[in-house]
Amino acid sequence: MDPRVHEHAEILVDWSARIEAGDNVVLSVAEGAHDLAVAVAEAVGERGANLVATYDSEELARAYLRGHDGEFDSNPAHELALVENADVYLRLGGGRNTTATADVPSPTRQAYRRARTEIREARMDTDWVSTVHPTRSLAQQAGMSFEAYQEFVYDAILRDWESLAEEMAQLKTVLDEGSEVHIEKSETDLWLSIENRTAVNSAASVVYDSHNLPSGEVFTAPADAEGTVFFDIPMTVDATRLRDVQLTFESGEVVDYTAEQGEAVLREILETDAGARRLGELGIGMNRGIDRVTDNILFDEKMGETVHLAVGRAYDACLPEGESGNQSAVHTDLITDMSEESTLSVDGEVIQRDGTFRWESGFAGGT
Repeated sequence: MDPRVHEHAEILVDWSARIEAGDNVVLSVAEGAHDLAVAVAEAVGERGANLVATYDSEELARAYLRGHDGEFDSNPAHELALVENADVYLRLGGGRNTTATADVPSPTRQAYRRARTEIREARMDTDWVSTVHPTRSLAQQAGMSFEAYQEFVYDAILRDWESLAEEMAQLKTVLDEGSEVHIEKSETDLWLSIENRTAVNSAASVVYDSHNLPSGEVFTAPADAEGTVFFDIPMTVDATRLRDVQLTFESGEVVDYTAEQGEAVLREILETDAGARRLGELGIGMNRGIDRVTDNILFDEKMGETVHLAVGRAYDACLPEGESGNQSAVHTDLITDMSEESTLSVDGEVIQRDGTFRWESGFAGGT
């Protein structure tokens, strides 16, 4: 086995999930993630934790959803009990076909999401972490050879997370102390209220309220949004290509939207429920080990010189105690490139220009 697989597993178990003896661990394994699952299982066993592994197959999901009548039981008790009794939930992505569910009818997908709200909430109450094992299907989606894709994945994952956490803490401080964010670039003029929000220094560990490996972003939950934003980085959502999306917000809600490609899927997302038309996240990518778009949100949203916004559910870690943020069955990220002719400002002060932060070499000051 590639020794990097074991390094990946060690980071996931020790740095990201902080698994300890006696922890109840649910391990969700995609079709192509067998090698990583074996390495993770070994590490979990060495730490004296309890393991239950489940099979997360997109082709299996497609068969189930297409065979169902669409009237799903709400939060089936057997699955809910498994997650409610877990301390840690690990998801290992890496399927055989990245578009396996493309022909599942939209109403079926929406109904299934809504029927699993309590299960999703229970999972997010655990120390959950999502990661991905490099597979040939993901390499193909990224337009890369398998060997080059492996190098890319491990460059993003096997890094000094403590040092990156220290760097990202600078941006967290700015956002925590700020009240208003302004994003400005071609076809984008968007104002976001972040007053009384807490930013998350997403350094790939539950200790930082961070749940992705790789990570490398600082994110918060906007309270309001006004203006227009253009997302020029393409991505695949619900097995469908989504390209050149533009959203217009008034009083925090999407009032107009277009997409050059995939507009029907965008409409499906925004019509899932009332919260799907509001923002749940503003995220700023800072992982410069991710240096290209690969059509995988786990990597692309963390890439340096990008900003992403998610319609749908907000994360509790960003909210004042006792406040419930935007609620939705969806949390869909959309990404915009900030590398050229762009500014990201907080309370009128430019903190990033053309992808370079004010504390980095090459930053051009001014407002």
